[in-house]
Amino acid sequence: MAVLAATAVLALTACTLFAPPRATSTPTGEDVDPSLAKYYGQQLVWEGCGDDMLCATAIAPMDWDDPEGHDDIELALVRHDATGTRQGSLFVNPGGPGASGWSLVHDNVDYAVDADIQSAYDVIGWDPRGVGRSSAVECYDDEQLDQFLFGLPEAEVGTPEYQAEVTASAQDFVDACAENTGELLQFIDTDSTVRDLDMLRAVVGDTDLNYFGYSYGSDIGAKYVDRYPDKVGRIVLDGATDPTVSIFDVDLAQTKAFADALRAYLADCLGGSDCPFSGTVDDAIAQIDATLDRLDVAPLRASDGRELTSAYVSTAITSALYDEQTWPYLSQAFAEIAEGDSSTAFLLADSYVDREPDGSYGSNFFEAFFAINCIDYPVERDPAVLADQAAQIAAADPLSAGDEVDVLGDVVCQLWPYSFDGEVGPVQGDGAPPVLVVGTTGDPATPYPWAEALSSQLSSGVLLTYEGEGHIAYDSGDPCVVGIVDDYFVEGAVPADGVTC
Repeated sequence: MAVLAATAVLALTACTLFAPPRATSTPTGEDVDPSLAKYYGQQLVWEGCGDDMLCATAIAPMDWDDPEGHDDIELALVRHDATGTRQGSLFVNPGGPGASGWSLVHDNVDYAVDADIQSAYDVIGWDPRGVGRSSAVECYDDEQLDQFLFGLPEAEVGTPEYQAEVTASAQDFVDACAENTGELLQFIDTDSTVRDLDMLRAVVGDTDLNYFGYSYGSDIGAKYVDRYPDKVGRIVLDGATDPTVSIFDVDLAQTKAFADALRAYLADCLGGSDCPFSGTVDDAIAQIDATLDRLDVAPLRASDGRELTSAYVSTAITSALYDEQTWPYLSQAFAEIAEGDSSTAFLLADSYVDREPDGSYGSNFFEAFFAINCIDYPVERDPAVLADQAAQIAAADPLSAGDEVDVLGDVVCQLWPYSFDGEVGPVQGDGAPPVLVVGTTGDPATPYPWAEALSSQLSSGVLLTYEGEGHIAYDSGDPCVVGIVDDYFVEGAVPADGVTC
C-alpha cells in the first residue's frame, strides 16, 4: 500500500523531555464497559514538541477483548491546533499499513491538509499500534533490514534452491519479529486500531469522529464507519481500499495498476525530448528488463559500498510511479544508470523504504507493514493455489524481474506465527452521515475500482472521481478535488455522488 508520510524522524522524547504541560484534554465521559473505563476516561496531557505542535501519549489495552489479561500499550499523538474558529479535531492517517501519522502531522502538516482545514480543526496524527513511536513492532537492525529487503538469493529464480533461500530468509525475519516484539505481535491488526481510534476520539473530547484517511488509512476509516456508524462525523477516504478483496486480489490488482502506470510514464517519457529509452513503450519495457538483468550480473557500486541490483531498481520504479511529479526522477535514474551512476536510483528506493543517507531507517514501516497485513488477511497455503496465483501475477507484470519485497512478503505471511481471525466482507455503516470516498483513475497503489466498490458498500458512501495519474487525489493539488474535500470538511457540503474532477 501506498504511503503518504514524511520521512524525517524526531524521537518521541524530543517532544516531551523538559517541555512543560501546555494543555489537557477533557474526555467525553461517555458510558462504556467498566473494563474499558480507564481508557475512555483518561486525560491526555499535551506538551510542546516543536513549532505549533503539542504531543501526548495515550494508553490502550493490548487486547480489547481481554483488557486485564495483558499489559497496556502506548499510542503516540501529535496535535496542530486550529488556526481559526475551531470546529473540532481531525484525525489523519497516511496509510501503509505501517506509516506514521505522527510524522505526517509533526513534520509536514501542510502536506496532510491545507490551510482551510487547518483553520477549522485541530489536526491530530497518531502512530497506530505497532508503528513508530507507539508500542511498536521490532524485528531487525538497519544492516539486517537492508539484507532482508534487498539481498538477492544466490540461486536461480524459480528453482527449488531459490525458494529454499527465500523461505529461510523469511523465517529468520519472522523469528526475529516474534522474539523482539513479544506478545504485542498478536494484536497488531486493523480491527484493534479501529477500536483504539474510537477511544482516542473520546479522550480528545469529540462526540463524533472527523477523519481523513489516505490509502490504507481508508481501510481504518471504512471499518470505523462500519463499527461505529453513530459516532461518524465528517470522514474522507482517499486512495480507497476494498475490504472484500483477498491479499492475492490486492497483489494482482496492484500489479496490473502499476503496469498501467509504468506504461503511462513511458508513453510520456518517449513523447519528450530527453528520454533515456527509445522506440515504442514495449521497446522501453524490454530495455528496462535488460537493465535489471544486467545489474544482477554486474551491479553498480555506490559511494557507500552498496550494490545497485534489480531489487533496488524495482523499488525505485515503484516509488516513482506513486506520483506523476516524480516521473522525471525515474528518467534521470535510468539515464544515470546507463552512465554507471546509481545515485538517483538509490535515492528513489531509499525514500520508499524510509532509509536515511547514513544507512539508518527512519521508521519501522516495513516491519509494521508485514505484521499488520499478515493478520488482516487470510493466508493461502495450498501449494497448487499459490503456484497458480504466482503465475497470474507474473503474467500481469510487464517486467520479468520481480520485486523482491513482494516475493518475500508472500512467504513471510505464510510463516507468520499469528493468523487472521475474523471475517472478510463488505462494510456498510447503516445510519452514518455521508462519507466521501475519493478514487483516482490512474492510481497504481489503490486501483480506482476499489474506490467504486467501497463507495457502493457504504450505505452513505459518496464517490468523488479524479481523472488523473498518481496515488492520492488530494495530494495532486487539483483545485477541483481540494475544493470539494475542503468544503466537505469545513462547510459540511456534500457533493453529488459520482462527481468527477
